[in-house]
Amino acid sequence: MSPKELLYIDDALGHEQQIKACCAESANAVSDPELKNFISELSARHSQAFSRFYTLLG
Repeated sequence: MSPKELLYIDDALGHEQQIKACCAESANAVSDPELKNFISELSARHSQAFSRFYTLLG
């Protein structure tokens, strides 16, 4: 892989981690159970995306 491709992958992994953390923080801040559940699901999806990216790297 080229250095530019590695930087792209590093950025993608970083974004997934950041979005997951933001969703988790937001889920803890809201009181509406439906909204909390929805945001928690988003956090889980981004956690899965991070894991898939990471797994693809070997």
